[in-house]
Amino acid sequence: MKSKILLAGLAVLLISFSANAQGLMGKLKQKAEQAAEKALEKKAKEKAGVPDDQSSGNSSGNSSGNSNSSSGNPSNKGGGGLITTPPDVKANLADAETSYKASSYGEARYAVQQAMLGVELEIGNKVLKSLPESVSGLPSQKESDQVTSTGWGWAGLTIQREYLKDDKQLRTTIANNSAWMSAVNMYLANGGYAQQTGGEQKWKQTKVKGHRAVIEYDESTGYKLSVPLGQTSLIVWDAVNFATEQEVMSAANAFDIDGLIKTLGEK
Repeated sequence: MKSKILLAGLAVLLISFSANAQGLMGKLKQKAEQAAEKALEKKAKEKAGVPDDQSSGNSSGNSSGNSNSSSGNPSNKGGGGLITTPPDVKANLADAETSYKASSYGEARYAVQQAMLGVELEIGNKVLKSLPESVSGLPSQKESDQVTSTGWGWAGLTIQREYLKDDKQLRTTIANNSAWMSAVNMYLANGGYAQQTGGEQKWKQTKVKGHRAVIEYDESTGYKLSVPLGQTSLIVWDAVNFATEQEVMSAANAFDIDGLIKTLGEK
């Protein structure tokens, strides 16, 4: 009985030793293969003139523009950027007519869209020029002026100007924005019962130069004054660090509301 137990123990030891030996041989074989691969890679790099400390991943990065130190390609150090010129309205209308006569309706449609985009951007730039240079002692930050359009046919046109001094700011936005217009119209339509006569007032109806408006106040963002400009457009002032409601209204009165409506072609 004892001899059988002894033989079984020896068998387990032999199996364990064999498994460990195989694992050790496998590791040695793997290390040998890795060393051979590194040696071949080093020789290939030396032949190609690539520094030894630069991995193959970095080499591929050079071709994609991540680094140009070893590829010989220069890095861009600056440029004039893109010219922000509106599309030429007359040229695009002429292209539209030519394409239409040639039955190239897709090209004609594109040219008409470009012409409309040019008209919108010209309107936006004209509106910017009509805005005051300073408001309530805050100079305009003309470098931040923006005229953008996300559509055509006076849809999605947004005009922005900022007035700033120290931490006092007046952001002016003139836009064709259906979501904003819906919110303002809701306030104007339902304000009779929503306004308060006591307690904390979050918003209320008012007027700017005879035009109905909504003024709001939030402790974290300050005042917001919105005036519809006809059926589809509105002007919004975001006043940060203004002391009183009256100060915001005084700033809004510096703008020519009727002139904006006329320029935008609103009724």
